[in-house]
Amino acid sequence: MAFASNSFAVFCTGALMKIVLGVTGASGIQYAVCLARELRKSGADLSIAVTDSAKKVAEYECREALAEFKKCGRVFSGSDIDAPFASGSAGFDAVVVCPCSMKTAAAIACGFSYNSVTRAADVAIKEGKKLVVVPREMPMSEIHLENLLKLARIGAIVIPAAPGFYHQPKKVGDLVNHVVGKVLDSLGVKHELFKRWGS
Repeated sequence: MAFASNSFAVFCTGALMKIVLGVTGASGIQYAVCLARELRKSGADLSIAVTDSAKKVAEYECREALAEFKKCGRVFSGSDIDAPFASGSAGFDAVVVCPCSMKTAAAIACGFSYNSVTRAADVAIKEGKKLVVVPREMPMSEIHLENLLKLARIGAIVIPAAPGFYHQPKKVGDLVNHVVGKVLDSLGVKHELFKRWGS
């Protein structure tokens, strides 16, 4: 079964897009911060679920992350299993897990909804909504690849945090922008984060 992921009806109706951003304990929380900022700029109604592991990673990589998230949308903890997006009746349009730890990918692939992020993804799958996962792990084991393949087969969009270089990046932020731009493309959100091929 595949999601209705090739078209986003919300853009045809002009309705406000409701997005859930799940932030987990994989390295690369800068991707989540950039994505949250861009989604806020797009006017999306953004809910952000941040796991305890993600908060620990933020201490190492981007201490201003939590403050930035609060500027961009409503912030929930990993233990907030009663968050609005824990139910399909909340009517959100898409879930993005960025960055997505291999633990989280495994849980989503197995339907193990042990926190607010995996529950949001589980709801997206059962409701036929768009699900985007951004894994940041290397090298990947056969187990990792099998879990991501399982997610892809049920319609999730897998966007590894593996930036391209054809846009001639000059700084680390350019690499972050390329990955986040790819996520926004998958959601149908317009942006100018990187120079497109052939432009």
